[in-house]
Amino acid sequence: MTLKLVRNAINSPTLTADVGGTRFTYREFGPAGGVPVVFLHHFTATIDDWDPRVIDGITAQRRVITFDNRGVGGSQGRTPTTVSEMADDAIAFIRTIGLDEVDLMGFSLGGFVAQSIAIKEPALVRRIILAGTGPAGGEGVGDVTRRLLGDSLQSVLTLEDPRRYLFFTRTPNGRAQADAYIKRLAERTRDRVKSTSPRNILAQVAAIRGWGAQQPMYLGKIEHPVLVANGEDDRMLPTRSSFDLAYRLPNSALRIYPDAGHGGVFQCHDQFVPQVLEFLR
Repeated sequence: MTLKLVRNAINSPTLTADVGGTRFTYREFGPAGGVPVVFLHHFTATIDDWDPRVIDGITAQRRVITFDNRGVGGSQGRTPTTVSEMADDAIAFIRTIGLDEVDLMGFSLGGFVAQSIAIKEPALVRRIILAGTGPAGGEGVGDVTRRLLGDSLQSVLTLEDPRRYLFFTRTPNGRAQADAYIKRLAERTRDRVKSTSPRNILAQVAAIRGWGAQQPMYLGKIEHPVLVANGEDDRMLPTRSSFDLAYRLPNSALRIYPDAGHGGVFQCHDQFVPQVLEFLR
């Protein structure tokens, strides 16, 4: 009989690990055995910003670990200014909690980190999910600040969460799905971590810009099975970047969700979760 962790997105405790003298915060969900799926989150996000429907849907069958990388949310330290350093920190965290094989789920900035981990430590990784992300040096990749500032200003003027504009389409369906997503993020009311500080957000901006400006990586080195997913109208990282990833990765499958944006995997979680579980099998 498989031991179950009695944890879900709302009641899982916030744990800590000492990674080379720095405290990292994390949470664990789902079955205790098997290869865990390590989630790598988006720009400015913390462990409180994962969609509970995605967490709970995947943990119905798989062990999931979410964590705040250095300087983010509840983790100590100063956020690195390069994706490569972020990947080094993620690898150190994974090793520290005693894992020698993982699946990776990288969303947006987390997708950059996942690619870097797979190239640095290929034996550590079994399978990879890349959602709403793009390759280093790709066209339009790293050019997010103008859109971010414009949509963030609009959110301030309308007193709305910027993710309504950045993650979702402005169609009636997209607006309704944005409302539902924002409500789901508020379901956890206890034991939440602090928001990422402005200083560490600026470090993330530098890392994103650097990823977009660097020479393209040879993605043929990533021979792992990869599931690439995105909405058809991604305002933050052009959807064509997902097509580019799927074309350049030698062992990939692509899923594009209609009338969905950067947060398409959250908007279409009812499609995405079953596809992830089938892929991870």
